[in-house]
Amino acid sequence: MTTTTAQSTSTSATPPPPPTTSTSEPPPRPRPLSAHQEGQIRDLYYARVRGLCAEEIKQFVECARNRTVSAAWACRDQRRGMNSCMVSHATQENRDIAREEWLSRRGVVEVVGKGRGRVEGKEE
Repeated sequence: MTTTTAQSTSTSATPPPPPTTSTSEPPPRPRPLSAHQEGQIRDLYYARVRGLCAEEIKQFVECARNRTVSAAWACRDQRRGMNSCMVSHATQENRDIAREEWLSRRGVVEVVGKGRGRVEGKEE
């Protein structure tokens, strides 16, 4: 006796959906720089801000010249003008510009790998 078993085969199997990835994924961060290198960037940043406020600094220096303690109240307006200028230019944008300038001076190229960033420089 032979019995046949009917097997139902489903040919309408669909492949699983692809995993969803977020396209708004933040960019990879570069390798952090050493404290010495960050100090060099900070020096460039401060020099940039001082350069942008050179006129206000010059006015304060001219007022404070040949004064000692009296400069605190005699040059108050110039000091406030100098400080407000420096505060207004002490932005993240100027920090980023200083960092890019430092990287370009050093011949450093930021390389973005899969999921990681690293900083590579030219060998001299």
